[in-house]
Amino acid sequence: MFLFRPAATADGVANDNSTMFAVKFKATEKTIFNKALAEYIASSYAEPPEVYRDDLRVLDELREAATAALDGNPNVLKRNIRYYGQLAFILSKFPADVGISFTWYNSFTLDTEVSCQDLYFERASVLFNIGAAYSQLGCREGHSDMDSLNRAFNYFQQAAGTFGYLQRKIVGECRTQLTTDMSAYMLTTLENLMLCQAQECVWHRSVLSRMKDANIARIATHVAELYEQAMQSASQGSLASTIPNGWIDHLKVKGLYFRAEAQQRKSMGCLANSQYGEEVARLQAAQEYCSQISELVSYDQRWSKLLRAAVLEMIKSQAELVSSNRTRAEHDNDVIYLDPVPAISSLADISPYKLAQSKTPEIIENPGKFLGGEELGPPLFKGLVPFVIHQAASLYEDRKDQLVNKDLITALDELTADCESVLNSLNMPHALEAIKKPIGLPPNILVGADEIRSDGGYIGIKRLLDSAIVSNTRANELVGAAEKALNDEAQEDQRVQQRVPKGGRQTKRVESAELTNKFRAEIAKYRDVINRARESDATIKAQVDMWSQFFSLLGSPRDEIERQVPSTTANPITDPHHSQIVGRLQQYMDEITLMKRERAKSMEKLKRVANEDDITPALNEEMQRLAALSATPILQFELHQFEDLFAQKLDKYMTWRTYIDEEREAQVELLDSIREANQAFLVARSNHPLLQQREKALSNLETAVKRYREASFNLHDGARFYVSLDSELQKLKDGCLDFAMARHLDALEQLGLSHGETPTDLAQAPEQGSNAAVQQPNLVWDPTMPLKYTTPK
Repeated sequence: MFLFRPAATADGVANDNSTMFAVKFKATEKTIFNKALAEYIASSYAEPPEVYRDDLRVLDELREAATAALDGNPNVLKRNIRYYGQLAFILSKFPADVGISFTWYNSFTLDTEVSCQDLYFERASVLFNIGAAYSQLGCREGHSDMDSLNRAFNYFQQAAGTFGYLQRKIVGECRTQLTTDMSAYMLTTLENLMLCQAQECVWHRSVLSRMKDANIARIATHVAELYEQAMQSASQGSLASTIPNGWIDHLKVKGLYFRAEAQQRKSMGCLANSQYGEEVARLQAAQEYCSQISELVSYDQRWSKLLRAAVLEMIKSQAELVSSNRTRAEHDNDVIYLDPVPAISSLADISPYKLAQSKTPEIIENPGKFLGGEELGPPLFKGLVPFVIHQAASLYEDRKDQLVNKDLITALDELTADCESVLNSLNMPHALEAIKKPIGLPPNILVGADEIRSDGGYIGIKRLLDSAIVSNTRANELVGAAEKALNDEAQEDQRVQQRVPKGGRQTKRVESAELTNKFRAEIAKYRDVINRARESDATIKAQVDMWSQFFSLLGSPRDEIERQVPSTTANPITDPHHSQIVGRLQQYMDEITLMKRERAKSMEKLKRVANEDDITPALNEEMQRLAALSATPILQFELHQFEDLFAQKLDKYMTWRTYIDEEREAQVELLDSIREANQAFLVARSNHPLLQQREKALSNLETAVKRYREASFNLHDGARFYVSLDSELQKLKDGCLDFAMARHLDALEQLGLSHGETPTDLAQAPEQGSNAAVQQPNLVWDPTMPLKYTTPK
């Protein structure tokens, strides 16, 4: 049995005389914190890991000391508690997954293990071993003196408290599937087992101190109840089939033993109180429990191997004592007292006397209280900012980004876009530029013309377009060549299927249609791609043809472009009323231009403020404030604790909402003024048709620049597409030709011909198409010659 580890004496030799059991330690593999944790500090905390060199070394030493040379002595317990306390503190500094894998084996059997990157799992496993250490220390104590029993009683209570705390508080934080020794049922069973043995120590103490038999009976009753509870929890779920062999049986024997002990002790109290009939009934009840134990042991011989000698001796002694006392009591009552003997079922229950209880050591529940002291030592990584602070800073950045970029900046961009849309619908500022600059060209047209001229103008873009058309044609040819190879092979296959080979035996040959599905699917896919590409090329060609005159003009020298644009110098506008209207519209346009410029500056300022907004110092101050209010240095911060700080820091951006509302109102008012002034401008301009012609010409040239850029971009993108497509289609064609050649050779073999022979009906079969009468080359392949594939033209 793995769980019921024999109690060890001081020299480490198993003590087979013990009637109690200790939990075996969990074994683990060697794990090093130093390198992985140093890398994590450098990458995630942006701090030099050299600052924590000593802390990293000490942490590795603590784990080595806690997990090596495990046995039941106080030093092992102290080393595990020290490591556990530092782990609890480290978990307030680091996330559970820091890239370090921990491997722990099942306490019951070494062939079951769990490996995961989880500091919570590491802490839970160490705490399990602390509970095991308490149980082993309890079993080391003897039962012959009060001091030893008191120490054992305390150890078992602390073991029970440790397993209970592990089950209720620690295991739930683990982020992996645990071995069965740390399942809820098992930890409950271990807690109950430790309470059984603690209460059993009370029973030993009561017997040793010669307590009244009635009180000893009550203590024994609670021992029996605890063993029965332990047996019940051990039978839950799948635990009964996974726990060590004989566990439930052992718990059952101990429960029956203490039921008999309670009745036997109660009978002694009855004797002292002259209750002779009840004494007999109690002894009868005790003997029934003894009989049940005897039946279990006699029925299955394995019990003599599973039960310790000390337990078997206890059972034997109890049975003899109960039998002897019953014989005496019945004789005395029958001869002397003649007291009526009540039925066993009518006996009053013995009320339990509960003294044992789970006691979680304070250093386990609140290790932070002991950090800096002798028990745990100084806290490691004390100066490292807790991971939750980094999480809080990241969360604040996300919320700030949502507010600034997604809400405020987007709202300002939408305002500017709305403004541009209105101005474009009014053909502003092009209409004003035609008036203000009667000759010459606007800067945006000059820049566009320079780009077009450097690209070769209309000739350059026509060359790109012709290249695209040629590439599309070549792609079609490659697909056609691939398809022709498959079609020719299919025709040959059909003739082979109908021909009887030499020898008269027809051999089954897989038809081409079954082998070429993939090739033909590829061909269909690429034909669709080529067709869509041709349609796209046709759309671009139509656009180029439509704007060819403007592309040619924009590729000309500047003076030629200016000469082609209508000018008002020959017929200037001298109407003062017209000049006043133009001046008012220009004033509004200047104002809208200034508004957009100032808005852009404000947006840059907002972005700068957001970039410089670092919440980390405020988070550290808040952490220190919360730490000052805490009684322990192990602080488990939660993100919700910083919500008030987030709200306070984000509040400064709320003034920008007011700014956006003011901008929106001012823009609406200014655009209304521009619409009104533009209406007057249109009426005044209608009297001067040359203005309209110049304005229209400039607008067309600007549109032509945009169309040229679109066509140029699409054609360059198409050129890259055709290069990639050509490579893929070449592979497809070669694959089809290889397939066709392989099938041709297979056909010769099927017909029983050598490679130098060709059947007449295959070699002379007419080709499809207009070139059927042309003499075809010999189709026989000479193995001494390399394969050559040619694309049909």
